[in-house]
Amino acid sequence: MSQKPVPARHAFHSTFVGAVPAVAAAVACLLAWELYADLSGIRPSTLPAPSRVLVQAWVNRQALIDNTWPTISATLAGFACSLAVAFVFSVLMDFARPVRRALFPLFVISQTLPLVAIAPLIVLWFGFGLLPKILLVALVTFFPMLVALLQGYESTDKDIAELLTSMKAPRWRIFLVARLPSALPYFFAGFRISITYAVVGAIFAEYAGAAKGLGIYILIAKNNFRPDLVLAAVFLSACLTLILFAVAGLIGHLAMPWNRNGKEIGR
Repeated sequence: MSQKPVPARHAFHSTFVGAVPAVAAAVACLLAWELYADLSGIRPSTLPAPSRVLVQAWVNRQALIDNTWPTISATLAGFACSLAVAFVFSVLMDFARPVRRALFPLFVISQTLPLVAIAPLIVLWFGFGLLPKILLVALVTFFPMLVALLQGYESTDKDIAELLTSMKAPRWRIFLVARLPSALPYFFAGFRISITYAVVGAIFAEYAGAAKGLGIYILIAKNNFRPDLVLAAVFLSACLTLILFAVAGLIGHLAMPWNRNGKEIGR
């Protein structure tokens, strides 16, 4: 018997209530950090208090904003490229199993490349513009999306696939009617995971070499012995990651109205 979708207001209330413990834990950690920084006598140049980080973030807000937009651009552009390429290769590997056996090990090997080594090389080969950041973000996020899609295709109900086959449905029709819809929960699970990696990949690419961005801002602040500005940029990147993660979850919620009972894959 099918379950009725959860009303939007109930889903929002459930999400809000579920976030309360996490918010309370974060506030407790910040309070403990503030007290330690104030009472321990540690120098602000070593460990600034959260209040100092917040004040300096406000004072330097324009510089932080100016460096956030390049990071957002690189994140979204790189992730869009990763998404498109992962989908194309997932379809190709689903239709042609020899292609899957030939390419999948290569994609696994690509994930063993350390970012600390590959990022400077990509910047060296492609310069300090947007392209190396897009490539590095795509490299970081491509594999989780590919695996999620392939796993989703394999989750297709065999009875449905056999029924369509018995009705002489062509392979592409079976893919569109059965295999692709079955992959959507897995796809959005991989989507939410990969979007967090995208921000990290963009910042790491900027850290390796860029004219602007949160990564280069963090590097400059570190070289100037300003841990308060480093932490301000780190907190900003964390907020950006959380926002993108929430947007990815919202897109998945809207794209799968039949699956709004709170039991999506990875949730």
